[in-house]
Amino acid sequence: MEGMIVAPSLLSADFADVAGGLALMERSGADWAHLDVMDGRFVPNLTFGPKMVADIRPRTKLPLDVHLMTESPESLVEDFAKAGADYLTFHLEASVHAHRLVQRIRGLGAKPGISIVPSTPVSALEELLPLVDLVLVMTVNPGFGGQSLIPACLDKARRLARLREERGLGFLLSLDGGINESTLDAAAATGAEVLVMGSAFFGARDPAAAVLAARAAAARASASRAHRAGGTPGAAGGPAAQGV
Repeated sequence: MEGMIVAPSLLSADFADVAGGLALMERSGADWAHLDVMDGRFVPNLTFGPKMVADIRPRTKLPLDVHLMTESPESLVEDFAKAGADYLTFHLEASVHAHRLVQRIRGLGAKPGISIVPSTPVSALEELLPLVDLVLVMTVNPGFGGQSLIPACLDKARRLARLREERGLGFLLSLDGGINESTLDAAAATGAEVLVMGSAFFGARDPAAAVLAARAAAARASASRAHRAGGTPGAAGGPAAQGV
């Protein structure tokens, strides 16, 4: 799969009809299901635990992109990996021994990801970039859906895309927070190839159109980069967008 990966966040779905939310993702042509796990400590909100992921796993073929917005992620990764997480992302700010935790996630059979909040600089995670499959840049302060994108966070995404190219790395770059019709072009222009969409997807009159709009933004960004480089348009970001 090449181009933009659209990952609707289940956080914005109706929790009384999670199966319906998953079905809507699939009907709308989304690529991943993004699952925000919040513990009420690392972020000021509570969502769900491994059982939700285990119950979801047999109901969809979409890759499950599990985002641990929790303290002590090392105590949770085994349960979420066993539950069926494909990508398992934790916050750099929540783990002292992040290198060890990345190795552990991979050993459990999931793809490790690392995430940073708006106040954390890119330089804090540079040593981990060769080791992870996904880097998730929070473009809002995490904890609640429906927030406005913080423009300065896009600078961090652009820097990560440059580092990836300069160092020949293969991680996917994901943006999460405030991704909607008015910010799609700016988000896609960073070089990211995964866009997490919450209320912009589940609150849309036509969620399939929201997915297509994200892909169109990625195509415009790719064409613009190719024009500046004097080449031909390719995929939305550095590495080919991938499923599992």
